[in-house]
Amino acid sequence: MLNFNKIIFIITVIFALLFVSVNIFLLNYSNSNNKHYLVEINRVFDRIVNNDDYDLSDCRYVKKVSVISEDSDFDDNDPYVIKTYNSEYIKFTYSNDNSSNQVLIIVNFCIALTAVITISILFYIKLKIIKPFNQVSEMPYTLSKGNLTKNLKEEKSRFFGKFIWGLDMLRETLEQRKMNELALVKEKKMLILSISHDIKTPLSAIKLYTKALSQGLGDSAETSYKITHNADKIESFVNDIIKTSKEDFLNIELINSEFYLSELTGKISDYYTDKLELLKTEFIIQAYDNCLIYGDIERSVEVFQNIIENAIKYGDGKSITIDIKREEDCCLVTVANSGNTLPEEEIVHAFDSFWRGSNAKSQKGSGLGLYICRKILTQMKGDIFIEINDGNTNVTAVLKIL
Repeated sequence: MLNFNKIIFIITVIFALLFVSVNIFLLNYSNSNNKHYLVEINRVFDRIVNNDDYDLSDCRYVKKVSVISEDSDFDDNDPYVIKTYNSEYIKFTYSNDNSSNQVLIIVNFCIALTAVITISILFYIKLKIIKPFNQVSEMPYTLSKGNLTKNLKEEKSRFFGKFIWGLDMLRETLEQRKMNELALVKEKKMLILSISHDIKTPLSAIKLYTKALSQGLGDSAETSYKITHNADKIESFVNDIIKTSKEDFLNIELINSEFYLSELTGKISDYYTDKLELLKTEFIIQAYDNCLIYGDIERSVEVFQNIIENAIKYGDGKSITIDIKREEDCCLVTVANSGNTLPEEEIVHAFDSFWRGSNAKSQKGSGLGLYICRKILTQMKGDIFIEINDGNTNVTAVLKIL
């Protein structure tokens, strides 16, 4: 902001200097050229002295020549010059040349108008662009530090209104996820503490019965049964822990409505055409019949971004093709990539959370992409599946047609 204020100040000074310089130049020029009428008067006077004819129509400044007496009334609206010849007074009436003054006025007006427009634009940029941007420039850094409680002031700006709204929505989403994560961590800690406490009882019993069995005390068959029974309890508790760890940990919210398939393919094409061109990967979207789809357009884009990113990472980089077919009330959108395919026996695990196939190798990833895709499509009344055909990996998303 300070630097921009300096720019406004410098431009204001430049216009002020320009205004002064132009005025000084034009005034000097005008003063050096405002005696032209004298030249013309002298020329006409010489003709009179030499008894030559003269024509005032050729004169620019001299309008009238008259002989007057000493007691003549010299009051006149126009300026005049009097010369004497043969004891006569010759009056030369002339007109002022106001063109220099008019040029000065026009130039000053143009400079002033340009200065006002330029400075107004700069102030508009300052108030409508620079100032709102400065208000949100620290927000990404603040969010990165985990400070999610500070609200953004709403700004009705045609340039940053949507940007500020989006940042605040991001902040709210991150804050909600943080709260959900804290609640989940707390819940799991409580569960572990509870199960740990519950395990102690059968574990103590097992230790006791084992000691009795080793010392030959009591009925060995009954003691073995009790040991097995308590071991089953511990196994049950362990299964509860495993089950809890596998439970859904993502809360994905959708706003299902309706959208045209062309909207979806358009967004995907806009995002990936240039990117895949840079990667030298052939990208084809086959011809299709447009139709109305049920679901969340933004989440649908997320689904195909996950699928195509997998195709980029795990394919051979030669080609990625999107083929669209219609079957009854469903639309099947298949993303096929050439190259590194998933073994048939691993396909059944492809949609498990945190699972990564043997074809992942050294590629980075969380193993959640396809898992998230299935969750989203399920909530859109759709589905997703994988097929391996002729060395290509085909991931097909099933969308519901309205």
